[in-house]
Amino acid sequence: MRKLAWVETALWGQRGHLFPWAPVCVAAGIGGYFALRIEPGLTVFAALAGFVLCGGWIAWRRPGAYTPCLIALVLAAVGFCLAGARAHQVAAPKLDFRYYGPVEGRVVGLDRSASDALRITLDQVRLEDVRPTKVPARVRLSFHGKGGEPDIRPGQRIMTTAHLSPPPGPAEPGGFDFRRHAWFQELGAVGYTRVPVLTAGAPDATGLGMRIFTWRMALSAAIRRHLPGDTGGFAAAVTTGDRSGVAQAPLEALRASNLAHLLAISGLHMGLLAGVTFGGLRLALALIPPIALRWPVKKLAALGALLAATAYLALSGGNVATERAFIMVAVALMAVLFNRRALSLRAVAVAALIVLALRPEALMSPGFQMSFAATTALVAVFTGLRGREQGWMPRWGQAVFGVILSSAVAGLATAPVGAAHFNALASYGLIANVVSVPVMGVVVVPAAVAAACLSPFGLSGLALQVMGLGLDWILAVAQTVASWDGARRPVVAPEPWVLPVIALGALWVILWQGRLRWLGVGPMVLGLALWPQAERPPALVAGNAGLVGVMTPEGRALSKPKGAGFVAGIWLENDGDAADQARAAARWPQTDGLIRTFEIDGARLIHVPGKRAARAFSGCGPGDLVISTEPLVGACEIYDQRRLDGTGSLLVRIGSAGFEIRTARQISGTRLWNSAAPKRGARSTGADRGQ
Repeated sequence: MRKLAWVETALWGQRGHLFPWAPVCVAAGIGGYFALRIEPGLTVFAALAGFVLCGGWIAWRRPGAYTPCLIALVLAAVGFCLAGARAHQVAAPKLDFRYYGPVEGRVVGLDRSASDALRITLDQVRLEDVRPTKVPARVRLSFHGKGGEPDIRPGQRIMTTAHLSPPPGPAEPGGFDFRRHAWFQELGAVGYTRVPVLTAGAPDATGLGMRIFTWRMALSAAIRRHLPGDTGGFAAAVTTGDRSGVAQAPLEALRASNLAHLLAISGLHMGLLAGVTFGGLRLALALIPPIALRWPVKKLAALGALLAATAYLALSGGNVATERAFIMVAVALMAVLFNRRALSLRAVAVAALIVLALRPEALMSPGFQMSFAATTALVAVFTGLRGREQGWMPRWGQAVFGVILSSAVAGLATAPVGAAHFNALASYGLIANVVSVPVMGVVVVPAAVAAACLSPFGLSGLALQVMGLGLDWILAVAQTVASWDGARRPVVAPEPWVLPVIALGALWVILWQGRLRWLGVGPMVLGLALWPQAERPPALVAGNAGLVGVMTPEGRALSKPKGAGFVAGIWLENDGDAADQARAAARWPQTDGLIRTFEIDGARLIHVPGKRAARAFSGCGPGDLVISTEPLVGACEIYDQRRLDGTGSLLVRIGSAGFEIRTARQISGTRLWNSAAPKRGARSTGADRGQ
C-alpha cells in the first residue's frame, strides 16, 4: 500500500504537466502495431476500441489516482488503432511479379535517386495485359538511358518501356523495410527504363493537389532559370521542396557537414518565414498612424504570417517535417492572437498529436524523429533559460550565444537519431551550422520573401540573386567542412531497442517534473554505452542472390566488386565501415574464378553469381550453403533466386549444427505490405498476373 501511495503522490505532483506525455503514449501504441510480426485481425481492433470506450468512461466518471495510468493505456490503444486504420486505408494493389513491357501513366512526382538519376512517380497507370484490379495505384521509374534526361512536366501523360518489380524488402533481415514505406505511399512497383519517353496525352492537372504540384514545378523551373547549377537546385529545394535539381555531390557535402537539414522545409525555414513576415507586417502597419492607433497591429501581423505559412505549406509539398513545422508555427501565432504563451512543450505535444493522427506511419521515419527531437529539446532548453538575466552580455553576444546554443542543442538531440538511421556522425556539424544558419535567416529567407512579393511585378530577379549569394556561402561552407579529415565518421547500426531506450530516457528528463527526472539519465547512458557493442551478422545474403558478405577481422568481405551496389552500401554502412564496395571485395580471400567460396569454421559458403558460374558449378557437400542466381541441384542447402523471392535477404550464423539461417521474412513476419511474395519472370504469363 505504501508503494501505491508513493505512486499516487508522484502523479499528483505532475498535475498540469501530464499533457505532453499524450503523444508519447500514442506513439507507443503506434510502435507496438508496427513491431508485430502478424497482422492483427478485426477482433483485436474491436477489443481495443471497446477498451478505449470503457477506459475513457471510467477516467471521466470515476477519476482517481489511477486515472493518469488508465489514460496512458487508452492513448496507447488509440495509437495502435490509428496505425491499423491507416494501414488499411491506404491499401492498394501492388505488383507481385517482375514485369517488362509498356508502361503508361500520369506524372505526379519528380525527384532523384541515390545514383543521381531522374526519378518520376506515375499514377493512373496502365500495363499491358494486366487486369485493372491488379495494376498498382502508383509506380516509380528511374531514367538510366544514355540520351540525357527527358523533359518531364507535372501532369504529363507519358509512355515508355520499363522494367518493374515489387517494392524490395530489407537489404538485410531486420533492416529498413522499403515495402512498408512504399505501402503507405500507395507505391505498388518500382523500376527503371533505358528507352526514350513518349508523350501519351495532354497534361492533366485535375484536382487541387495536381494544380499545386504543377505550380510548384513551374516556380522551381523559374528559380533554376535565374540561378543555374547547384545554387538553383538548392534554392528550388528550400522554396518549393523540389529536390530534383539537387545533385549528389553537393548533397553528400551537406550531409557530411550536418547541413542537409537546410534542404528540408522544416522548423527553421517555416519559423524564419513566419518571423520575417510577422516582423515586416508589424513594422509596416506601425508606420501607418490610422492603423497603428486603431487596430491591433500585432494580431494583424500574426494573422498575415499565418496565411504566409499556410501558403508555404501548400507550396512545399507537405512532408512530415513541414507539417510539424507549420503546426508549431500555427499554434504559436494563434497563441499571439489569443494572448497566450507562444512556445511551450504543450504546443510541441499538440503538433505531435496532429501529425500522428493524420499519418501514424510517420513515427517510423527519421524525419519525424529528428524533427521532434530537435524541437522538443530546443523548447525545453529555452524555456528553462526564460527569465534568466543576461545583462552582462552585449546584445550582439546574446545573438551569437543563441545561435551557438540552438545549434548545439539541436545537434545533440538529433545526433543519436541520425546516427541510428544513417550510420554516420558529422564531426564538425556545430561549426558548419554556426556559420551557415545565420546566413539562412538573415539573407536567404528574407530574400525569398522579397522575391515572392516582387514576383507579380516581374522584379524577383534581384532578390533571387541575393538569395543565391547566401546559398553559395552555405554550399561553400559545406564543401569546405566536408573536405576536412574525419568530417563524417561511420557508426555501427545499433540494436533495435537502443534508440527507443535513449528517447524514453531523454523524454523523462524533459517532461517529468522534480528531481526524479534525472532517473532518465540512466536509460540514456545505458543505450549509448551498449550501442558500440552491437553484434553484426557473420554473413549476409542479398535478396536477389546477387551479393554475399562475410565478416572478417578487416571488416566485411564482399563477393563482388561491382553490382548490387545499393545493398553493398547499406551493409557496409550498418557495419560502421567506411570502405567502398571495391575495397570490401578485395578482402575476399579468393581473388579468381567465377565461383566465390568462403570457409567459416569448416563449413563452406559458396556464391554462384550468373549463368557462367552456374555452368562451372561442380557440386557441394552436405554441410555447405550455396547462394545462386540460377537454379542448382546438389547435396547441400541451396538458396537460388526463386527461393529467395519468398524468403528475402538472409542472415547467416554458424552454430553447433552448421549454418543457422534467419530470413527477412521470418523477422518481418506477415503484414499487409509483405503478404505476397513476388513471382519470377520478366514477361510473366497470364497466370502469374492473376488473370
